Amino acid sequence: MLLIATAVQAQRHDYGAGSGGAGNSGSTAGNSDVVVELPPEVWTQGQNGAQASPCLRCCTYENRSYSEGAIVKAEGILLQCVRDEKSLGTNNLIWRIVK
Repeated sequence: MLLIATAVQAQRHDYGAGSGGAGNSGSTAGNSDVVVELPPEVWTQGQNGAQASPCLRCCTYENRSYSEGAIVKAEGILLQCVRDEKSLGTNNLIWRIVK
């Protein structure tokens, strides 16, 4: 029960409260400041053209992901994203030339 109460208190944190900032000397009894250091990438994630994480089961061509069965024309040749029958695993898709 104590762990749940601590989590609720952390969510109620008011960034404008407290005159001492993160180094509060304890003059405001009962209040606590929570400081969580986060890298700058956290605030810019999903911006600046950042792509989503690569799919776990797909073929990639020119930085784009394609699912099984997709057909792409590359330099006049048709390629199809198919399962590699000689391979076992979670990402066993390859490009195969369509005849």
